[in-house]
Amino acid sequence: MEHKLIISPRTKVMQLIEAYPELEEVLIDYVPAFSKLKNPVLRKTVAKIATLQQAAAVGQVKVEDLINVLRKAVGQDLFGEAIASGADSGTPTWFDTAKIKGELDARPMLAAGEHPVAQVMADLKQLEPGELYKLTAPFIPAPLMDKAASLGFAHYMEQTGGDAYAVYFCKPE
Repeated sequence: MEHKLIISPRTKVMQLIEAYPELEEVLIDYVPAFSKLKNPVLRKTVAKIATLQQAAAVGQVKVEDLINVLRKAVGQDLFGEAIASGADSGTPTWFDTAKIKGELDARPMLAAGEHPVAQVMADLKQLEPGELYKLTAPFIPAPLMDKAASLGFAHYMEQTGGDAYAVYFCKPE
């Protein structure tokens, strides 16, 4: 049976396991924390929305290493580090810290069990064209980045510390 799913950082964990059931054990062997995928509740909830990029952050492994382990196991070409990190074009021309008009450190909210999505989306709507918003999170907030992109916002991300990421959103001009 030929699989058409190309494994990338945006691949959802559930998509991966459904397309390549044999990769569940590869995931668990590579990052023992992924053994939680055997929990039916987590499998039906988290695995459906979590991307491999998010899973790598949770497992504290490089996303490109995780993608390459999975790709190698199914015979796909290896994934380049620049592509995996989204750094293929470097810093965008619109990025200027002087244009930051709002920011949120989501770490305290997340630690308290709160979700920052509504707050971030409300804050983004307040921006004027060309203005930036900075979000700090303990993992790569891929679903939030995708949601903002669907509304026309550009984003740029950088790792600011061992377990912190800064995502800058720019309202289109």
